[in-house]
Amino acid sequence: MRDHPALPSRRRLLAAAGAAALLSACDEQEPKLRLHGIDLSQRPGFGGDFRLSDPDGRERTLSDFYGRAVLLFFGFTLCPDVCPTALTRAVQIRKLLGADGQRLQVLFVTLDPERDTPQVLRAYTQAFDPSFIGLSGSEQRIAETTKAFRVVYAKVPTGSTYTIDHSALSYVYDARGRLRMALRHEQSAAECVDDIRQIL
Repeated sequence: MRDHPALPSRRRLLAAAGAAALLSACDEQEPKLRLHGIDLSQRPGFGGDFRLSDPDGRERTLSDFYGRAVLLFFGFTLCPDVCPTALTRAVQIRKLLGADGQRLQVLFVTLDPERDTPQVLRAYTQAFDPSFIGLSGSEQRIAETTKAFRVVYAKVPTGSTYTIDHSALSYVYDARGRLRMALRHEQSAAECVDDIRQIL
């Protein structure tokens, strides 16, 4: 027997019910984040994966860190204030997370591969926390990575050398490798923990 044209077919009803259930399940899996920072969950194409080298020369991608949340920050080791402040806060965040701090991997991407050699990068990140990993790459690879994250940076001459002006957001991925938020530089460590706990 055919469905009456004026009535929705059983197949359509089942499809609609399935879609509603799927949307409901998505809502349950992805509760709306209430952040001090910036919600990036609904910004496809923003950030994404990266392909950079650690101080041992090993190529690292996001998949290396699946199972842990990742806090990603862009800076340079000769930065006088913004970078030390961000990494000191990252140390505090891991401490405030307690046992969950082991589930947060901190990555520091240099914007200055010319001066931030693997040895310099390793010494710098480990001075904050031995678990922090510094990442680098060619100028082109770093430019491609920063473009994906909308990171703004520029060399600024200072006498016979230079410094680097750069934006100061910290980006956070969840354990499934999805970019979820950006932490503002002015957020306290406690506010960052409030945000990060929502995705752990």
